Order: sequence, then structure tokens, then C-alpha cells
Amino acid sequence: MIEAVGLTKRFGQRTAVDDVSFTVRPGLVTGFLGPNGAGKSTTMRLITGLDRASAGTVTVNGKPYAEHRAPLREVGVLLDAKAVHTGRSARNHLLALAATHGIGRKRVDAVIGMAGLESVARQRVGNFSLGMGQRLGIAAALLGDPATLILDEPVNGLDPEGVIWVRNLVRHIASQGKTVFLSSHLMSEMALTADHIIVLGRGRIIADAPVSDILAQAKGAGAVRVRTPDIARLTGLLGEPGVVVTNEENVLEVSGITAAHIGELAAHAGIVLHELTPIASSLEDAYLALTQDDVEYRSTDEGSAA
Repeated sequence: MIEAVGLTKRFGQRTAVDDVSFTVRPGLVTGFLGPNGAGKSTTMRLITGLDRASAGTVTVNGKPYAEHRAPLREVGVLLDAKAVHTGRSARNHLLALAATHGIGRKRVDAVIGMAGLESVARQRVGNFSLGMGQRLGIAAALLGDPATLILDEPVNGLDPEGVIWVRNLVRHIASQGKTVFLSSHLMSEMALTADHIIVLGRGRIIADAPVSDILAQAKGAGAVRVRTPDIARLTGLLGEPGVVVTNEENVLEVSGITAAHIGELAAHAGIVLHELTPIASSLEDAYLALTQDDVEYRSTDEGSAA
């Protein structure tokens, strides 16, 4: 479990993390989202003791990270897959880490197999692709069979098979009652992987809820797309309290009423429907709605960039 209370980090006059409190619970995959510059990486560095908090506290499995006598056995961390000695082989890199905690060679070979690195285990890390480097970083995080796993952008550079591997891996680890905390910019993948989401914006928490609750807030959640040659008459029939109808290029988007009810109203009135489609909400929609006022770095429109 990870528990942060009033966590704050200032760099000079800039506050990167601002009075943040949250709990990452065991048995769940908790996703950590936010725009660039929101404070996600700084928060992860505070959790693992790589940065010192200006205020507040954060504990992992009941203690500050630095107070664990065998941190690899408590917390597996991937923050920067490039933080390795490039002249070492993958196996020797893992052996060196294992030696610091009395972890045997069998466990090193086991995580090499789990990460799919058998064919390149004796190759120098400096020759690894981005994806293979990510696999090695995840293998290192798994080395001590920790109770808590913290992964920053673990699928960065991975091919589709690798992305599925990470998804299945973290869900399996969470199913064992362990704590999984991971960040990603791939909303579609996070929607498939995470049970709970924490969203950070400009150093503050702007959402902390189960994925299902966040999806329910998405634009279009509970809405229905309707196409008909008799838009005016159908719109009149939909004038019930709580029903909102928008018309974009002769396609209606209706919220506050079910698709079945719309179909029944149309059938009774003899109105032909060409489409009646419930609009599935997406995590991307919800995320963009939540963070629209908290994006620090925006690209300019093509026409205004000149």
C-alpha cells in the first residue's frame, strides 16, 4: 500500500506537487494520469525517496521508502529504464542488483524468463532497443518479488505483444493482493488495465475514483446517436424534462433518455430511424474533460504557428 498525506514538493518558487493526499490500495491496478508537467514523475520520485518532500509524508507498506531494510523486496520500481550500466549484460545487471539483497541466481533467471529476455540476456544493455530496455527495467522491478510495484510509463517503446504482456502481468500481480501503481499516456491501454484512477493536474489531484466512476463523467456518457430523415418531428417528441438534444450536421446526440425509449417513441409516431446507437464513453474523453483547464504545455494550431 502507498499512502500520501499532504505531500508537497517545491523547486524554488515553483510548486510541482501541491498538498497531495491519496491511497494506492493492494489488490487493484491504480493508474496515475496527468498532462505533461502535472507532477506525476515528481510524485513517484517522492514515493521512492529520490526527492525529499517540502511538506507532508508518504509511506510504502507502512514505512517511508528509505526506512525499508530490503527495499527491493518491498517495492519494485521502474522510473527510468535507461538508468543502467550500458557495458553490462542484462543478466549481469540483474545479478548486481540481486547481490545487494541476497537474491539468488535462480530468481534472476526467473525474471529474465518472465520478461522474455532469454535470447538477449548475455548481450550488452547498451545495444538494447527501447522496448528491450523497458523489459529489463520491469525485470529489475520484479527481482525481489515485492509487495508493491511502481511503474512509470512501462509500455513505452513496447510492441503490441509487449503491451499485452505488461497488461496481463500487472493484473496478475494485483490479483495476488499486491499493490500496483503505474502511469501511462495510452488512455486506451489504461482503460483496459486499471481498476482505479488518480488524475493529477498542476500538482493537485483532480480525480481519485474507480475507472467506472470516471467513465460515467465522460462527455457523451449515457448519450445516444440518432439519424432520421424527420429530425424536426423526433426532436419535438424528445422534449421531456431532463432530455438534452444536440444537432450536429443532421445527426442528433441525445442524453437523458435510453436508446430503447427513443426507439419506442419513434415507432409509435411512425418515424423512420436510420441509426440508433448508444455512445460508449471512453477514458480519453473523461481524461480530456478533467484536465482541460490543467494542461501546462499546449501546441499551437497549425494556422497560427507561423
